[in-house]
Amino acid sequence: MLIDIKSPFDIINHNRYTFYPMHKGDISKVLKIIEKELPKWDSPVVELKGLKFENPFQVLICALISTRTRDETTKRVCKRLLDKIKSPWDVIKMDPKELEQLIYPSGFYKSKSLFLKDLSGQLIEQFNGEVPRKLEDLLKLKGVGPKVANLVLSEGFNIDAIAVDTHVHRVCNRWGLVKTKSPEETERDLKAVLPKRFWRKFNFLLVAFGQSICKPRSPKCKLCPVIEFCENSPQSTNLKVPLPKMS
Repeated sequence: MLIDIKSPFDIINHNRYTFYPMHKGDISKVLKIIEKELPKWDSPVVELKGLKFENPFQVLICALISTRTRDETTKRVCKRLLDKIKSPWDVIKMDPKELEQLIYPSGFYKSKSLFLKDLSGQLIEQFNGEVPRKLEDLLKLKGVGPKVANLVLSEGFNIDAIAVDTHVHRVCNRWGLVKTKSPEETERDLKAVLPKRFWRKFNFLLVAFGQSICKPRSPKCKLCPVIEFCENSPQSTNLKVPLPKMS
């Protein structure tokens, strides 16, 4: 598919061939394909998505627990947490050792238990025990960065937001949809090219895709259902013409 070339950076050279980055017009097709193929994959995030959250606070604490923790572990831990913790007051009243046991074996579980105590106190003191629904307020909370804040907006409040983690950052750069060096830059650039109707489901679909197919190491390109749209694939339909040989 031809796209407008506005600068030399819009063209990426691979050996003797020219590949164009994924065009934003391809996004709808790509996401539709991933959504269709998703049931075939054994993606941990699919099971995590199946958890039933009663309120934004539960979304917030599970998003924080998930940091530096495998999704398989996060699911087990969050299921226990959701049964016992409904509000910041539940965390404040809970014995520290009991909280640690609930969070174990999440990575840094002892530190996270102390952190959840502090966070719950901050919510009670500054927001009357409610999770704020504005990005700028969420980012004021201890330990909450853009990814967690956007997950809370998207999953907790059904507000259009793009949560960018390492999977989303990696996949979008491999596709050539963005050319960025950090998740924060990826979020900024995605907002410019991604139609808002896709924002909320974008994280879920790309995390599942990144866990199952487009892995950090040894991506399964031969099994990729959207290989033709990928900038880094020899099978890309964005392959145009051979470059002239260099003398």
